[in-house]
Amino acid sequence: MATPRIFITAFEPYDGWSENSSWLALVEFTKQLSSNENITTRLYPVDFDTVAHRLRNDLEADYDFALHLGQAPGAALVKLEAIGLNVGGRSEQRPEEFHRLVEDGPVAYQSALPLAAWSNILRSEGIPTAVSYHAGSYLCNATLYLSHFFAETMNLKTQTAFVHLPLDFSQTLKQGKELPGLPSSVAGRALHIVVKQLLTRERAHAQELA
Repeated sequence: MATPRIFITAFEPYDGWSENSSWLALVEFTKQLSSNENITTRLYPVDFDTVAHRLRNDLEADYDFALHLGQAPGAALVKLEAIGLNVGGRSEQRPEEFHRLVEDGPVAYQSALPLAAWSNILRSEGIPTAVSYHAGSYLCNATLYLSHFFAETMNLKTQTAFVHLPLDFSQTLKQGKELPGLPSSVAGRALHIVVKQLLTRERAHAQELA
C-alpha cells in the first residue's frame, strides 16, 4: 500500500509578529520526520490573493490530506477548526466591508475528518485541545474554505483540516504581555499525533477496500 500523501501549510509572520507559531510548530514537526513519510510542506505569505493562487496550484497534486496551520494569538489551546465560511476580509477592513470568498460558492464547508476524536486523543496526551466551529473571518478561515472549494471543483480526493495554534512562549516574551502560549515542541508533537491519525485512517480505509 502506498504511503498517503499529506500536504501541510503554515504562514509567515504578519503585522507586529516577528515569527508565526504555525511555522515554528511545523519546523519542530519536520525535525522528527522519518524518510518514509510522504509529506509536502509550504510556507505561505499572509496575503489573500497570493494564498488563493498558490493553494490552488499546490492542491492540483491531489494529496490525500491537506492540513493547514495558523497562529491564534490569545488562544490557550490547540483549536481544530471544523467549518470554513464563504466570507472574508482583511484585518484593516470593517465587517461590513467583508465579501464572499467565492461569489457562487457554498455558504460553508465542514471538515469530514474526525476532529472530535483527534481532540480527545490530543487531550489524553496532555495537549490542551478543542474543536472550534468558527475559524474567524480572515485568511485562516479563507484557507480552510478555499481548500475545500478547490478540492470539490477540481474533483480531488483531498480531505482538509485547519489547526489554529497558540503563540510560542518565545513570542509572548517578546511582546512583553501576559499572553497564553504553548511551546512549539508541544505544538509539533500535536502535529505528529494528528498525522499519525491520518495515516491510521488511510490504512484502515485501504483494508476495507481490499
